[in-house]
Amino acid sequence: MVCLSRNPACRISLLTRPNRLAVPVLLALGGLITVPAAVESASAATGKAFAPIPAATLALMQAKGTTAAAPVLFRAYKKESEIEVWKRAASGRFVHVKTFPICRWSGQLGPKRKTGDRQTPEGFYTVPQRQMNPNSRYYLSFDVGYPNAYDRAHGSTGSAVMVHGVCSSMGCFAMTDPVAGEIYAIAREAFAGGQTAFQFQSYPFRMNAANMARHRTDPNIDFWRQLKEGADRFEALGEEPAVSVVAGRYAFAPARDPAKEAIVAAHRRAEEARIATLVDEGSAAVRTTYSDGAQHPFWAALAAKGTSLGDVSRPEALAYAGQEVVVIAARPRPVQVAEAVWSRWIAPDSLLSRTRMPGFVPVHERPAARFAPVLTTTGAEPGGYPVAWPRLVRLSLSGTLPPPATGPIRDVVDVLAQR
Repeated sequence: MVCLSRNPACRISLLTRPNRLAVPVLLALGGLITVPAAVESASAATGKAFAPIPAATLALMQAKGTTAAAPVLFRAYKKESEIEVWKRAASGRFVHVKTFPICRWSGQLGPKRKTGDRQTPEGFYTVPQRQMNPNSRYYLSFDVGYPNAYDRAHGSTGSAVMVHGVCSSMGCFAMTDPVAGEIYAIAREAFAGGQTAFQFQSYPFRMNAANMARHRTDPNIDFWRQLKEGADRFEALGEEPAVSVVAGRYAFAPARDPAKEAIVAAHRRAEEARIATLVDEGSAAVRTTYSDGAQHPFWAALAAKGTSLGDVSRPEALAYAGQEVVVIAARPRPVQVAEAVWSRWIAPDSLLSRTRMPGFVPVHERPAARFAPVLTTTGAEPGGYPVAWPRLVRLSLSGTLPPPATGPIRDVVDVLAQR
C-alpha cells in the first residue's frame, strides 16, 4: 500500500523499508511527494541495494546451469587479489561463474591476529543475511564474520571485516563501488532464493601444489595446510565443506557417501604427491612480503593510464607489494635424454662424438689396465679381491709391478673394478 499522506513519518517508513516495491513506486510518484534530504539519502541506499544483477552475469549463470536464486559461495585469494563467485548448479555441484579483481587488500599473507594489524583475514567464514549492509559507508558491503571460532580459539581480536566498495582497505576486501554492487546483488538474490547463509573462503593464495611447495618454509605453513584440506574437499566434490574447529584446528566433516569420501582421499593423496615431487625436484622456497597488501594488476593498469580509482589506501605501499625473498634456491633439474638418443650420440660414426668428444675411446677399446697380469683367475672367485688388492699394493711399493698385458685376465680386472 502506498502512503500519500503529508505526514513525514509515513513517508520515511515507505522509503526506508527494505523491499523491492518502495523504490519504483517513489520514482513514479516523485513529482507528487516532497522528500526531506535525509530521506532521499535513505532512498538512494535502498535503490543501490536492489540494483539488478547485470544481464551478462545472468547469462554466465545460465551457461553454467545455475540461476540467480541458487545458493552462492565466495572464494578470495589475497596474493592473486581475486574473489571468485561460485553457484550451485542443477547437478548439486558448485560451479565457478565469475572472478572479480580486488582493488585493495591490506597487510601480509597470513591470518588476522588482532585489532588494528591491518591484516585481511584467512579462513572459512559464514555470512547470514543480517551481515549484509545496504547502508555501508563504503557504498555496499557485507561482514565476512571475522572472528570465527578458529580466530577466537587463538585469541584473535577485531571486527567489521568487510567486502565493500571504494578502493581503501584497513583489513577488508575493497572492490570499488560497481564491483561491490554486483557482488551484493548476487548474494542478495541467493538469500531471496532461500539460502540462509553463504560461505566465504579466504586464502593466502590459490591452494595448489606449486604454491604450497613454494611457501613450505613460511611460519604459517601449518595453518595453510589446514586451509588446503578444506579447499581440496571443495574442489574434489564441488560441495560446501562442513567446517568446525577441534582443539584449535580446522576440522572438516567427512562426506556421508563413502564413494565421495574416497574421491576426496584420492584428491588429497594426489596433491600431497605433487607437493613432494616439486620439493624433491628442487623447487625454490620463498617468503612473500608486502609493505601493506596489494591490488589486482587490472586496477593497477587502469591507474597507470590515469583512470581515477577514487580513494585508494596507502598507494605508496603498492610499489612494494609481493616482494619475494628466496629462502631455498631452486636446483636445476637434470635433463633426461632417451637412451635411443644418447646411444646414437656416442656411436663411433656419430658427427657429434667426433666434434664434441675428441679423443674419446670407449672402455671396451682401451688398453688393459697395468695391473692385469698380477691377477689370476682365482681373483674372480669369492674372496679374490681382498687377496689381490694387498698384492697389488706390495708390488707397487716394491717397484716390481709388471707392464700391462692382454688376454683372458682382462675379464677378471673388469669384475674387480665393478666391486
